[in-house]
Amino acid sequence: MQNQIMKKPSMEKQKGMTFISWVVVLVFIGFHFMMAIKIVPLFAEDHTIDGMWKGLENEPSLVGASTQKIQEHILKKLKINNVYALTKDDIKIKRDKDYYLVIVEYEPRGKIIGKLDYIVSFKHEAKIRIVSN
Repeated sequence: MQNQIMKKPSMEKQKGMTFISWVVVLVFIGFHFMMAIKIVPLFAEDHTIDGMWKGLENEPSLVGASTQKIQEHILKKLKINNVYALTKDDIKIKRDKDYYLVIVEYEPRGKIIGKLDYIVSFKHEAKIRIVSN
């Protein structure tokens, strides 16, 4: 009888998580879900921009074109693809010996909660030949 009184409560009766543990887990999952909702669209839009930039190098109408025509072509493609993260000022065109180097570098920013912000950096480059071979 004395042996039964001295026994400590077994761990078998303590199953599952406490209420506070569930709150912590739910806050953790909720925060990451909110981050995904805000940031995943940025990467989807950048995927569209990346595809455009890869297509610039193979665009026959841009070979030998002026920088203004190249920029107009890019802005038109952005509008067609509903990409509004880029402006005319984000597109830089540099002339090299045999090609134009078209560079876009941008950093979308936004709020997560209160004073907590995010910044995502993207950069793409394309080479457009100045003269056809």
